[in-house]
Amino acid sequence: MAAAKEDELLLPRLPELFETSKQLLDEVEVAAEPISSRIIQEKVLKGLDLLKKAAKMLSQLDLFSQNEDLEEIASTDLKYLMVPAFQGALAMKQVNPSKHLDHLQWAREHFLNYLTQCQYYHVAEFELPKTKNNSAENNTASSSVTYSSLIAITSQRQAKIERYKQKKEVEHRLSALKSAVESGQADDESIREYYLLHLQRWIGISLEEIESIDLEIKVLREKASSAEGSVSNSSRQDRPHMKPFILTRNAAQAKVFGAGYPSLASMTVNDWYDQHRKFGALSDQGIVKTTLEVKRAAQQQEDQETKEEEDDEQTLHQAREWDDWKDIHTKGYGNRQNMG
Repeated sequence: MAAAKEDELLLPRLPELFETSKQLLDEVEVAAEPISSRIIQEKVLKGLDLLKKAAKMLSQLDLFSQNEDLEEIASTDLKYLMVPAFQGALAMKQVNPSKHLDHLQWAREHFLNYLTQCQYYHVAEFELPKTKNNSAENNTASSSVTYSSLIAITSQRQAKIERYKQKKEVEHRLSALKSAVESGQADDESIREYYLLHLQRWIGISLEEIESIDLEIKVLREKASSAEGSVSNSSRQDRPHMKPFILTRNAAQAKVFGAGYPSLASMTVNDWYDQHRKFGALSDQGIVKTTLEVKRAAQQQEDQETKEEEDDEQTLHQAREWDDWKDIHTKGYGNRQNMG
């Protein structure tokens, strides 16, 4: 029993877990090193581990009850409502391409958990993000009603503008209270206002992060589906072609004529042709004569056209000479009988 008590005393207390994890989150957000560096990732993992322990301790202590209002929560305990938001923020800092989608979904779940708690306690007035089913139904309905879609887009834009204004106001008020609270000179009312402002600040951050997560998840899923389609197409193209096959002559003959039936062929095509040519029953036996007659008629037609062209040229020549003569000799030229 004594050893167990000593281990409990050695365990970090809830305020230590919270403050250390908050400090790690602040260091990660302002760090100059790349997010994928080993130092940053170690801080991220350590902070997630501390927050996991803090969340477990909050559950064991049953610090927040569904039967109490915000006014009934102690001012120093308000900050522990931000544990799920811190978990979501650090989860977004993890770098692992193979588990990136899982990290996004896990972070969204914790941001939504934080927003749900804040809405229950009426920390601020805001609308919870749509769940997956509700968002799918909403998209289907809005696609069918254009007017409703425009209203939704306008309301979202207006909500973003309001959140931005509130964010600037909250940050200004936090900077004014920070020094007094951290130095221990602030009264209970100022401490309570300070932590409520932090809760409101993280409400705005959580809403923005969920919008970003939803967009990124949609892009990742579309990219994965297109990749699967390209893989299936390539596998279909790489499939070996079937070798062509030819039916045997006996099988083809059996299918067309039958075997042992009266319709079986009794002569070849050449025999049939010779037999019909002998009796003059073929339709092409008068082709030679007809071709000669056609050629003769065509030659006569060509000669006639040539002759007409020559006559036309002669007539045209005479007409041109007559026109030239009339240009030179005026009307009445050579008529001297009636002249005095």
